[in-house]
Amino acid sequence: MSEITAAAPDVVRTPVRVPRPDAPFWVTKGLTTAMGEALSDYLVHTISPVLAVGAGAVGLVVALALQLRTGRYVPWRYWLAVSMVGVTGTMAADVLHVALGVPYLVSTALFALVLAGVFWTWWRTERTLSIHTITTLRRELFYWAAVIATFALGTAAGDLAATTLGLGYLAAGLVFTAFLAVPIAGRRWFGMSSVAAFWFAYVLTRPIGASFADWFGVSHERGGLALGAGRVAAVLVAAIGAMVWFMTRRASRELVTPART
Repeated sequence: MSEITAAAPDVVRTPVRVPRPDAPFWVTKGLTTAMGEALSDYLVHTISPVLAVGAGAVGLVVALALQLRTGRYVPWRYWLAVSMVGVTGTMAADVLHVALGVPYLVSTALFALVLAGVFWTWWRTERTLSIHTITTLRRELFYWAAVIATFALGTAAGDLAATTLGLGYLAAGLVFTAFLAVPIAGRRWFGMSSVAAFWFAYVLTRPIGASFADWFGVSHERGGLALGAGRVAAVLVAAIGAMVWFMTRRASRELVTPART
């Protein structure tokens, strides 16, 4: 993944408002995608779907407000927002399919068009889609719009592969993981831009995490390990907490400057 995380030579390597896409970033991103799937499934089946969706929406608004008002990258605020996007994005895709009866093929295409629209508007406005240039509120708003769209698209695509296409959750997770070779090889050998490689990989992490989370959580009859969505979500929340603690400590060390000149 190192090629994907490499920044272009003419951009700032340390963004102000969002983290640089290094190894801890990708690990935590994968954990949040899986956690969002598991926690969403747990909440929807434990409390009423209406209350779950309402609580998820409120949590997302609060988390994004905390993140946007900061004006810089603070690990716990940023990853809280990403986690809430994971939960709410899962619910948005599920509501279209379960409540409104929209086929996964249609919802996948719909969310792909939404994401394309976000990217097009972002590019027309800012002339860049690089996360290394997100130093203003407007650019961060475009960033979060893209993040929300990628989570919804990834959820729908994962369910499309696992259920509609009949791959099952484990096979779907493995297939999407294999597709990570596209941005890696494209960046290394075929001149793929770092921006395109980043967003390609970013979209893929969602169906990868969701598929494996479902495989661990769902019943044997559905092709899973039957560990339960609640247990899977709890383990993932703890893992995310550990990664955020690590990144917070690292950020604190990076802020320390030498005393001597």
